[in-house]
Amino acid sequence: MTTTSETKQGGGARVRVQRFGTFLSGMVMPNIPAFIAWGLITSLFIATGWLPNGILGGGGNVADIGWTGGLTQLTQPEEGEPFTAYVGLVGPMLTYLLPLLIANTGGRMVYGARGGVVGTIATMGVIVGASIPMFIGAMIMGPLAAWLMKKIDSLWAGKIKAGFEMLVDNFSAGILGFLLAIAGFFGIAPVIQAISAALEAGVNWLTTLGLLPLVSILVEPGKVLFLNNAINHGVFTPLGAIQVQESGKSILFLIESNPGPGLGILIAFSIFGIGLAKASAPGAAIIQFFGGIHEIYFPYVLSKPLTIIAAIAGGATGVAVNVLFQSGLRTAASPGSIFAVLAATAQDSYVGVILSVIAAAAVSFIITAVILRASRKRDLERGETGDLSAAVAKTEANKGKESSVLGNLRAEGVPAGDAEAVAEETSLLTDQRPISNIVFACDAGMGSSAMGASVLRNKIKKAGIDGVTVVNKSIASLEDDVDLVITQRELTPRAQERTPSAEHVSVDNFMNSPRYEEVIAKLKQQHGVE
Repeated sequence: MTTTSETKQGGGARVRVQRFGTFLSGMVMPNIPAFIAWGLITSLFIATGWLPNGILGGGGNVADIGWTGGLTQLTQPEEGEPFTAYVGLVGPMLTYLLPLLIANTGGRMVYGARGGVVGTIATMGVIVGASIPMFIGAMIMGPLAAWLMKKIDSLWAGKIKAGFEMLVDNFSAGILGFLLAIAGFFGIAPVIQAISAALEAGVNWLTTLGLLPLVSILVEPGKVLFLNNAINHGVFTPLGAIQVQESGKSILFLIESNPGPGLGILIAFSIFGIGLAKASAPGAAIIQFFGGIHEIYFPYVLSKPLTIIAAIAGGATGVAVNVLFQSGLRTAASPGSIFAVLAATAQDSYVGVILSVIAAAAVSFIITAVILRASRKRDLERGETGDLSAAVAKTEANKGKESSVLGNLRAEGVPAGDAEAVAEETSLLTDQRPISNIVFACDAGMGSSAMGASVLRNKIKKAGIDGVTVVNKSIASLEDDVDLVITQRELTPRAQERTPSAEHVSVDNFMNSPRYEEVIAKLKQQHGVE
């Protein structure tokens, strides 16, 4: 059986916030493609978009256009007579599709498909009961409804007479969804709308006073400590979507995802760093800026804690530039790659957004360069080699698990953490069970697991093995219908709970693990490949 070592738990409030942030991001991140699709439709077809279209973007006068398909509604302009207008795709997707997807995902995370269905029903009540997009409402109602369904099912588990199971299951879920939808409409929706209004007012107040750049004082250190998910996915994304509905773009989407601060720090390490830090920084800069994996620069900051000042100053500068140019994005840029940022940029915001990235990178580069130059002589006299192992270990401790992206930054032969917290990579591979589908699993089902799946997929292809699928998923979405599950060792127990009949391989580094050779060897034996 796969074995893992016991890792010390700690961190108190920070760990609890991390878990909360992970849960929020687990609801939002799988649905980022839907946000991107909505952002593209918005960018192209609204009245101020690249290809204005009154039918797809909404708002077009039916009498003028003459097309008889699609939903319509009576619209009262500020001046003139009311007219019948097309509803379009933008409004319904923002109001209904995106919140319901989040609610369904949250419900599934708590209680599978049954939880997702009840969570979606309950969230519909909140959506219809409010006049703004109910992202926060969906994040609350989806998991809450699923949890209540789970508790209710436990009341009569094993007590229902044979033949009545389906009747009880369907009606209990339907009745609970009915009650929660009504409760959401009359009780929860007004509360969530008031909270959203207060948060939006706070953002507008900061913007009006020119204080929004000060948010970077919280966001940039929060990124390094992996506390940003609760803020980014719990506040910035919902409020940003509301601002897009009102003004067609939002600066909030770019506060955390701007790749400029990290780029500047890594370029400075590439020029003024020493040893391993200097040698590895150029590759890290490429991954961070073009791939959008921001966590790769965190160990560099932790190796020189003063450089957090550079990250804050760079982030604040980027926000200030966007405030000055009134620029923003149409949708969330995830991951924080320059490609994702530019793809989500509003039509009138390219100058401001590009300058915000350049300015953020320049400021963080200058400050980091000064810090590194000032300490370079002292570091060399101390015999420091630029080894990032300790900083990587600290970063992974902040994250609460190991990272495949950071694994390559360690000095060869140096463990990830202290000896008590390190376990060997282990596997449970038997000769009897054939393997036809392999799943890489991580918390969000994106990023590190996707890269690991790509690595193994390429190895299988080079080995000339056919008929084996390799995919990546989140731990919460695993089902017990796979042959082999590969996870980072801290996540293996959770994966085993979800897939008890599967074989499991536990690794430290998704990008480069000796366990992959064992998998390839078994597949070769299974398929008769030499």
